[in-house]
Amino acid sequence: QVQLVESGGGSVQAGGSLRLSCAASGDTSSIRRMGWFRQAPGKEREGVTTCYNGGDSTYVADSVKGRFTISQDSAKNTLYLEMKNLRPEDTAMYYCAADLNFGALWFNPSDYNYWGQGTQVTVSS
Repeated sequence: QVQLVESGGGSVQAGGSLRLSCAASGDTSSIRRMGWFRQAPGKEREGVTTCYNGGDSTYVADSVKGRFTISQDSAKNTLYLEMKNLRPEDTAMYYCAADLNFGALWFNPSDYNYWGQGTQVTVSS
């Protein structure tokens, strides 16, 4: 079992920055990949970015490339999402997710086994 707890969401104006954190606990040694997803009202959950355990490889959605950066602190079992130059279209609930099996598609929510409760990010124009 893996538990994930996100924090760091909030409300900012366009152009602002936020940093999200995701603290993992439980059987963290079984995690192969961790990612960030987001879901806006009325829309499907979409992959934002992911990194493989150890941080050797990362993938980033085109919509946030150059603005969002994923990182992890293995010693603290914590995943981060640094978000800069935020836009109103970035408004969504952001979720942290853990994959135990190296799923085929990094952006496919079904490839992830554990999820946090989410943290809201609201960007006003």
